[in-house]
Order: sequence, then C-alpha cells, then structure tokens
Amino acid sequence: MKKLRVGVIYGGRSGEHEVSVTSAASIFKHIDRTRYEPVPIRIEKDGRWTLADRPPAALSAAEVIQQARVSPARPVRAGRETLLAPYPSEDTMITVERRPSSDGTAPADVERAVVTGLGLDVVFPVLHGPYGEDGTVQGLLELANVPYVGPGVLASSAGMDKAVMKVLFAGAGLPLVAWRGFVRAEWERGRDRIVKDIGTLGLPVFVKPANLGSSVGISKVKTPAELVPAIELALEYDRKVVVEAGVVNAREIECAVLGNDDPETSLPGEIIPSREFYDYEAKYLDEGSRSVIPAELTALQVTEVQRLSVAAFRSIDAAGLSRVDFLMSRDTGAIFVNEINTMPGFTTISMYAKLWEASGVGYPALVDRLIQLAQARHSEKQRLRTSAV
Repeated sequence: MKKLRVGVIYGGRSGEHEVSVTSAASIFKHIDRTRYEPVPIRIEKDGRWTLADRPPAALSAAEVIQQARVSPARPVRAGRETLLAPYPSEDTMITVERRPSSDGTAPADVERAVVTGLGLDVVFPVLHGPYGEDGTVQGLLELANVPYVGPGVLASSAGMDKAVMKVLFAGAGLPLVAWRGFVRAEWERGRDRIVKDIGTLGLPVFVKPANLGSSVGISKVKTPAELVPAIELALEYDRKVVVEAGVVNAREIECAVLGNDDPETSLPGEIIPSREFYDYEAKYLDEGSRSVIPAELTALQVTEVQRLSVAAFRSIDAAGLSRVDFLMSRDTGAIFVNEINTMPGFTTISMYAKLWEASGVGYPALVDRLIQLAQARHSEKQRLRTSAV
C-alpha cells in the first residue's frame, strides 16, 4: 500500500514556537512509518518556511525553551526555503534552492534558483498560538485544497480569541465565570472606567491577552494595585485583553475531544500546578507540576465534564481535536468552562495525549486517527459545489 506523505508543519512566529517544535518531535518519533512518510516543514520565528534537512529531535519542552533562552540568536535555516502553493496543485510545496551556476552561461559564482515541487497527501499543522493555531495557516491550507489535521478557519480563530470564544460559549448556554473584554484603544481612552468596571468582578481576577496560549502574558491579580500593571503586560502581547473573575479554591480539570461530527471524549484529568496557577513556568519549566488522570471526580461530575466538552467543541464548530479546560470550585462543586484549545500541546507527555492514553488510545493510534479524520473531513468538503453556473 502506498504510504501517505504527511507534511508536519511546526515552529511558527508565536511565543509558543518552542512548544510546537517539541510537539512535532514527538510526532516524528512515534508516527507509523509503515503507513506514513512524514515531511518536516519548519516555520522560523521570522516567518520563513523551510523544508528541514532533518526532523526536530525529541527534546522536552523545558530543554527547547532553555536552549532558546541561552542562545536566542538569529534562526539557523537548516533546509531549503519552501512555500505552500495557495491553490490546488499536485505540488503542494514549492521549494527554492540556490545553487552556483555551472551551465557555462554565467560565471560559476553566480547563483541560479532551482525550483522543485513536493506533493503532500495530508498536512499536520502542529502549530500553537498566533500565526498557526488561529486560522491563518488553516486558511492557506484551504486555498491549497489539501487535507489537514484539526479544526478549520472559523473554529481555529474563535478558539484562539478568548473573548469571541466566550461569546460563543455563552450563546450555547455553557457555564462561564464573569468576565470583561476590551481592546487597547478603549483602554487608552478610558482606563478609569474600565478599572471601575473590572472592580465589579471582585478579587482575585485573571488578566489575559485574548489571543495567546500556554499562559503567556497572564497575571493573577490579588490587589487593586496589581491590576493596571497586569493589563499593561497583557497589552504587550495582544491588542485585546480579557479579565476573568477568579474561582476561589478552584480545581483545574481538562478533557480531550476527538472526532468530527460525532466527537468522543476522554476521561477527565486534573492539573495540580507547582505555582499559584498554571502559568508558563509551571507548565513547561517547573518540575513540581503534576497531573492526576483520571481526575478524582464522581461519576456525575465526569459525565457533566464530558457533556460540556462536546458542547464547547460544537459551539465553535471544531473538528479533529481539541482540549477543553474547566475550573471547578472545591467549595460548591460548580463547574465552569474556561477555554478550548484547538491544537493543544502534542508531545507524548502533553495532557491531550496522556488523557487519551488513559482512555485506551495510544499516541501512534492517536496520530493515525487524526490523519483519518482530516481525510474524512476533506472528502466531505469535496462534495460541495464551487460554482453556481
């Protein structure tokens, strides 16, 4: 049987570049090579695409992040510059390689461009954060008319924007904490009004950039004096800010979703962070954070978390995979939907993979299922008419 050529796109321009590299390394290490031919396609931090000479090594997220902090130099492009053709073509990727001219028509030191094409059967855009998980790359893949893993343009963009996400969640009747959202222009015009309005949420509150993941730029505000600096920090990462009321004595529960029109859910798990909340350092650098899978919940609570996970998945019209995060009050047992991640961390020790492993789906089988779901969704879209004539 002919192997499917799978383009694994990783890296990207976002603050989650290093996490994406680690996710891709796990895919290359564990993908079934009797069925698939994986192709490494790396997006550098400056946005350049390269057909990498070799796939990323299977390092931990902490190691990749520490390496980037020690030597945050210019990107080293170990590969050929490549572009994704923004139209249906047998050559999905167009690669440009510069070689010395040797045909006798020019001096040997003059370069000539050698353009080659590479066809892909399916793409796995294991990109986290803006310019990758937010619908931008998904839109490019739609133009190329190539099957790809994960939600489409709408779900990806809605899942990235926490303010839009919450509006859709509210429209679906999902339980949410009280929250406020505003953009930089509103803050600059009337910060006193916004601070007063946020005051009605009580303390503590969480201040977040609306369009970022991995808890980058998030602050827990426990005193009035901390609010303005927290908002200013969030505005360094995004023009839009979301402020959420904190749940006192909260548990952090997560549930994985897999499927297209008939999604399945994993057993829920619980995150026990090493810090006051599950911030970037606690997720990737501290060794004290741990997970409990399955979470210690009653049968009724498990059923409710799974029901809400599917409802959140459907509310943004997701497909393929997502991880839904919850806050649960230890005092009252109330469950609140916090957010949905349309391309969650995808290493073998990431919560998404661990939740499915505990539910009976191992990592290689998970990759296989996602590729099949991508093909099925693409086949369904090919049934649609593209002309009214």
